[in-house]
Amino acid sequence: MSTQPQQPEPVPEGAVTEQEQEQEQGQGQGQERGQDLPAPGTAQARGAVGEGPGPDAAGGPAVAESGEASGEQAAALAELDDRWRRALADLENLRKRHAREVERERAAERASTAAALLPVIDNLELALSHAEADPGSIVEGVKAIRDQAVNTLAQLGYERRGERGVPFDPARHEVVGVVEDPEAEPGTVVQVLRPGYGDPGNQLRPVAVAVAKRE
Repeated sequence: MSTQPQQPEPVPEGAVTEQEQEQEQGQGQGQERGQDLPAPGTAQARGAVGEGPGPDAAGGPAVAESGEASGEQAAALAELDDRWRRALADLENLRKRHAREVERERAAERASTAAALLPVIDNLELALSHAEADPGSIVEGVKAIRDQAVNTLAQLGYERRGERGVPFDPARHEVVGVVEDPEAEPGTVVQVLRPGYGDPGNQLRPVAVAVAKRE
């Protein structure tokens, strides 16, 4: 028997050898594994190799901006509080000034009214001084003083009112009695018991009257 080694059979043209098949399979598996890896330069790639942001990156600019905003809010609140306190002080000063002005006006009105009554008092004293020398003249003196006082009230805006024969007006008259008067229309003023001074809206007192009875 012959002991010469057997020669490998020739490979047909175009056929793929077993070694080439193993190389192609290895390249395919490598490509599949490459598809699972993140692309270089991406966030996943950086995270995979430990290139992510450091521990101080999350609280840097955000904390600084928050501190600045808090400072601005505190300054705005302080300014508003100061303006509010100033407004309260101005309002209190205005209230006090107005109260002083009102009291000053009232004092001036009282002084003006009292000054208008001084001539009346002077004439009363003059009439009393002449009463002993001529008792009959006291009546004329009192009438003159009464007219002077009525004129003073009219100058102050309170004219004397005491007309009779006019229809009853609740804004001007105060009924203190009812009488029968066949010659008067029912509801008309037939008697003035106390004169009034002033008009509705500016009246010291109404006219006290008696009116005719309605049938």
